Amino acid sequence: MEFLIRSDCPTTAHRKHWRFCVGSGHATLALRTDYTRQLKFIHDTLGIERVRFHGIFGDDMRTCTDFSEIIPFPVKERILEYNFNNCGVAYDNVLDAGMKPFVELSFMPKNLMTRDPERVKEGGFFYKPLIVPPEDEEAWKNYIQAFVRFLIHRYGAEEVRSWYFEVWNEPDLPGAFWNGSRDEYFRLYEITARAIKEVDPAIAVGGPSTSGSKWVVSFLRYCSEHQVPVDFVSTHQYAGDPLGGVETQGDMDEAGGPGFDIEKLMASLAEGFSRALESMEEKTVLNSLRAAMADKSEIEDIPNDGLIRNSAVVKQQAQGLPVYYTEWNENAGFSSYTNDTRKVAAYDVKTALDISENVTGSSIWCFSDIFEEFHPFPEEFHGGFGILTQNGIPKPVYHGMKMLADAGDERLDLGADATLGEIGIAAFRKESEMEVLLFRQKMKNLDLPKEPARVRIELPEKPREVLLRTVDEEHGNPLRVWEEMGRPVSLNREEVETIRLRSAVEDAPCPFGWADGVLELNAELGVNDLCFFRILF
Repeated sequence: MEFLIRSDCPTTAHRKHWRFCVGSGHATLALRTDYTRQLKFIHDTLGIERVRFHGIFGDDMRTCTDFSEIIPFPVKERILEYNFNNCGVAYDNVLDAGMKPFVELSFMPKNLMTRDPERVKEGGFFYKPLIVPPEDEEAWKNYIQAFVRFLIHRYGAEEVRSWYFEVWNEPDLPGAFWNGSRDEYFRLYEITARAIKEVDPAIAVGGPSTSGSKWVVSFLRYCSEHQVPVDFVSTHQYAGDPLGGVETQGDMDEAGGPGFDIEKLMASLAEGFSRALESMEEKTVLNSLRAAMADKSEIEDIPNDGLIRNSAVVKQQAQGLPVYYTEWNENAGFSSYTNDTRKVAAYDVKTALDISENVTGSSIWCFSDIFEEFHPFPEEFHGGFGILTQNGIPKPVYHGMKMLADAGDERLDLGADATLGEIGIAAFRKESEMEVLLFRQKMKNLDLPKEPARVRIELPEKPREVLLRTVDEEHGNPLRVWEEMGRPVSLNREEVETIRLRSAVEDAPCPFGWADGVLELNAELGVNDLCFFRILF
């Protein structure tokens, strides 16, 4: 593969939209010191500005308590107390890390939820969130307004106005995050948005926070017809989502999605698990979960452009409103082995570049394996979503995003030359430096021979030095180091530091050719490898 970058190549802004935000687990994790340390590291080294997590209203945050829960005296009416102090500690930790909260308003406190026993439902996650509508709309409004007033009192109106408030998470997935209809979610959004705007009209509120780029048309239609305030559109997209239907485009039906049925999904997973259990050599929780939820991206031919195509459609559907993809990544399958490999790095780098004109901001899911949606695994490398492991070891995706972070703010428009074949290219420029990024992205970690790539660049002067940074089998691969150590389940500090050092990614001097005003760079890339050249003048 050969690329030519001409001296008169036009340029555009390098929009680092993924710096807008990053995802994490649920709110109580933000009370931990290791979480805060890793969050600060992500901010300081990648420049990410905000963090989003679930469950700020989860009952483990103790925001809404009834007197009878303290002393079970017979009381005919509820005596409720709001206490948002734990929320304040979580947000203090976010701010101390140099970041701001992207506030996801979820889930339902038990003392405000519907009292219809047929409707009461817990989400299928480790911390058991309540995913139901409120019993009383006025009580929910008062609760939301008390929360917003608490934030303004603690942080000041100017600070809170710099945050974003998103109503709920993936209400299009009944039984997983919302036990209600589409229109019931729209009504919840309406009550919530109006409540916030009554306290401070300058606070930004949006939704519908759906999976698979869904509901944007019907959500905005509802807001228009009911004159409901909406400041931005938010939605999600994964390439290898195991839940089904996530790439469906456009408007959805009243029921909330194209055939999504969590009961059917769980029955299918159970059947697959039963078959896999018979041949499982080592019966651990991790191996069992991997058997139940196979890595879809490794066994099916999943396209790598779902987010690219869908974000372009959502941009049109948003009618000029800012578009935030508040969750995205290569794989939505928690515990997938490939989540710890450079496949995620190559996918995230390519996708971040390809959607830059479609989104206002985005949020990779998520920054750390300090995460408990399904299970808090003891293994350091268990296929978590994190950019970092539980002990803060950078994964390949960290190094890929660091390449984009270090690239200049001016991007060269390479046109068709950027997509000539399997190997992709991007080029950037800043003062006294130019960068060239090569990546060979595939949705399956295939064992294929390396492919050569040559880049020729017309330049007005010979560079004084070229540095090369790579992510491949030998560089930026902490999973391999861990496996060579015998896959220790729990790591001590010495082992963590050993893995970190042996998987470090550093700039190294790179030989280059120079003749007649043309710089020549050469590389060989295996599947999902990345090469980042820094050309110094």
